[in-house]
Amino acid sequence: MMTVMRKQTSKKESTTRKEATHARIVETAARAIRRSGYSGTGVADIMKEAGLTHGGFYAHFSSRDDMLAEAADHAGAETIAAAKQVLTESPKQERLWALMNAYLSDAHTANIEMGCSFAALGSEMHRQAPEVRAASTERIKEMIRLIEGQLSDQTETGAHEEALLTVSTMVGTLMLARAVNDPELSAAFRHAALKHYAPKDN
Repeated sequence: MMTVMRKQTSKKESTTRKEATHARIVETAARAIRRSGYSGTGVADIMKEAGLTHGGFYAHFSSRDDMLAEAADHAGAETIAAAKQVLTESPKQERLWALMNAYLSDAHTANIEMGCSFAALGSEMHRQAPEVRAASTERIKEMIRLIEGQLSDQTETGAHEEALLTVSTMVGTLMLARAVNDPELSAAFRHAALKHYAPKDN
């Protein structure tokens, strides 16, 4: 009886270790794709960065695209979590304005590896496998719904359209701010967007 119990515990511990290793690979890949893009992210490099051997990859994923889909989902989840934190910590009437300021800040613009996955990877998405695009698309929809939920004073149609416009502005502005090699132009993009959305005095 004791022998059986030891085997069960060992199997459980093995499963837990595998899950932890899987999570480490996904977290590493989520950082890597934001830092280097999908095309610049190789399996061997990710496994090495995660402190694992290349040969262990297929114990966790059926293909590179399978891993990238999970990484895209994880990176998107981190983007949503960061947005929710800003919204939660801000007064109700200032939530969207606080989110835009945090999203278009100097710190977020510089933090590509841990920043918004939509801005970091949007220009590459149309070239990715269906499962990768699907994972990212679901997270983008989640972001739209999150923004829409803050627009309670508008009609349902108006709130949805305003959420689409807000997300498009945030992501597009950040992409351009990161793309240019002119710091003044980068700041100008962000300041223009913030000025447009600044609360109006009644």
